[in-house]
Amino acid sequence: MKIGPTGRPTVTAPTRKTSPSAASAAYSGVSAPRQIQDTSSVMGIPETEFTPKVKEAIMTLMAEVDNLRQNIEGLNKRLEEAERLADQDALLPIYNRRAFVRELTRIQASVERYGEHASLIYIDLNGFKGVNDNFGHQAGDYVLGEFANRLVRSVRETDVVGRLGGDEFGLILSQTTVDSAMVLASRLPQHLEANPIFWEGQKMDVGMAYGVVAIEAGVHPEEALTEADSKMYAQKKISKQQRES
Repeated sequence: MKIGPTGRPTVTAPTRKTSPSAASAAYSGVSAPRQIQDTSSVMGIPETEFTPKVKEAIMTLMAEVDNLRQNIEGLNKRLEEAERLADQDALLPIYNRRAFVRELTRIQASVERYGEHASLIYIDLNGFKGVNDNFGHQAGDYVLGEFANRLVRSVRETDVVGRLGGDEFGLILSQTTVDSAMVLASRLPQHLEANPIFWEGQKMDVGMAYGVVAIEAGVHPEEALTEADSKMYAQKKISKQQRES
């Protein structure tokens, strides 16, 4: 005798013994486990259910789909390369003006949204016309390429370097105040003077002028470029007066 959950005594019924024959009879109506056979399938349908012509058609279709996938991958790669070339300057491995202005717009949006600092540097090579006149355009192209490489090495990977036209270049420095940008900009002509560019053993007498402005929210990118350009020309004018005095 046990005590149940209610506190009342309960009577345990005697256990009935089932004979082996009875147990077999009890499970005689249950189906035997289905035998699983390993067969290949196409889209969940066993291959054995297809006729040879259907198999051939399906294999042909699958080959065409795979070929189409490869063609799409090739087109995507060519599109990426075309976009890269469209952004790159025709002569130098840096952004052209169109792509530079696009990146300037992107950085400006980040400044407006997150309140970050960013700066724009407008650069012009002094004496570049004399290089072309005295040594030819091949020398001029070399000077532009060497100067562009120096600009790329002088900034971070997150910064933007572009050619704005002729011998004019631009730098976009993200998360950089105007004061910090001025420090970088002032080092560039010093480095160029200490490490001049040589063409076929001849020293290229080139210098640089620059203008620095903050990239601010609400200011059109072309307006920012114009302001930085004006500051660059003001510095160029002062440097010329100092050389002539």
